[in-house]
Amino acid sequence: MKPASFDFLCPDTLDEALSALAEAGGDGRIIAGGQSLVPMLNMRLARPALLVDIMRLEALRRIETSGDEITIGAGVRQAELEAWANLSRDLPLLAAAFPWLGHVQTRARGTVCGSVAHADPSAELPLSLVTLGGAVSLRSRKQKRKVTADDFFIGMMATDLAEGEMIEAVHFPKARPGSGYAFREVGRRHGDFAIVACAAVADDKGLRLGIAGVDDRPRVFALPALDDDQFDDALNDIAWSLNAREDIHASARYRRELVRNLGRETLREASRCRA
Repeated sequence: MKPASFDFLCPDTLDEALSALAEAGGDGRIIAGGQSLVPMLNMRLARPALLVDIMRLEALRRIETSGDEITIGAGVRQAELEAWANLSRDLPLLAAAFPWLGHVQTRARGTVCGSVAHADPSAELPLSLVTLGGAVSLRSRKQKRKVTADDFFIGMMATDLAEGEMIEAVHFPKARPGSGYAFREVGRRHGDFAIVACAAVADDKGLRLGIAGVDDRPRVFALPALDDDQFDDALNDIAWSLNAREDIHASARYRRELVRNLGRETLREASRCRA
């Protein structure tokens, strides 16, 4: 199929982009890498009247460190972050997640913030952002606001993004010394969206386990420090608390079993990395 007709704007400034979005109302969409939006346009699942291309805006192509926070602008491609010299040191969870994220070709075009905006419940970057306790900066012509990642994702491909707003940047907490990080995933083929993905953080406060692919959005659970023989009971409770999905790829029961088994291995790996 071909997309429905639309107008296309390539603005010179961020203010111009925001003004165009405001004037278009609900009929305007931001396009960056286009790896999710273009297929939706072709299948006519999305029918915007206006597309605003932000990839020429240098102000959005930034990876910055400020104190304990890493800020990644809306124009940063996934491959650029993957190649960032400080990734393994400052964002080891993302370093562990990137090998599972799509393919070399899609990472070369897709943006970090685009994946967050798309909010697929199986996607690796939204899962990592929620697990780390990150945040999303939103901007419209009238205001700026910053929301936690857990509040930003509200359902199946649904977010707190309001009409006329765009994601300006996402913020990841920098890795803390003495913390351990791990990421594991099961999919039908390498590069596919996950049937289940697990991200874990182990630190002096305990454990955090993020889970994607099961519920309608990435979910994160805080746990105390556990011994190996305590993981199974905790993960069983977590598996049954999730609103596990049934689809052509897996049953709800299979997804819950993956949460138990994949979650255990991910938590163990994060705990070992801390030691």
